[in-house]
Amino acid sequence: MPTSFEQYVHDNARELLRYATALTCDPHTAQDVVQSVLLRAGQRWPGIERLAMPGAYVHRMVTNEFLSWRRRAVRTVSVPHEVIESVAPPSSDETDRVDQRHLMFQGIALLPRKQRAAVVLRYYANRSFAEIAGELGCSEATARSHISRGLAALRDRIPALERAKEAL
Repeated sequence: MPTSFEQYVHDNARELLRYATALTCDPHTAQDVVQSVLLRAGQRWPGIERLAMPGAYVHRMVTNEFLSWRRRAVRTVSVPHEVIESVAPPSSDETDRVDQRHLMFQGIALLPRKQRAAVVLRYYANRSFAEIAGELGCSEATARSHISRGLAALRDRIPALERAKEAL
């Protein structure tokens, strides 16, 4: 049964925004990314809703928009802990787990775009390597490489972020 575009947005906007926030590490940029995607999807909805998996198509549109976002300045982003929690509230975290989560988001924000997208798709969206490769438009080996390099960078950066936090 076809879904109206309005119903699709009502049912999926929050999840798309959470995903975009995890990718961009900035809720304002995430809103811009999702808004841009939904504007384009709304114009093409009759064709998109006929696809076997219209939700997956729109999700891919969000990923592509993030990867090609032009207005974003190249900079180091430090995401306030409250911003991430307002979009994706944790479930009964203990203080140490909250601190670790904050450090992890800071580390993810420092990754290059494709590595960040691959890590978020793998560990946030729970995608397989084949699905990640399809979404990023690369081979499965390249997707694995992005994830491996991203995780190696996180292993290197997280201790430095912890030391900087302790120095404050």
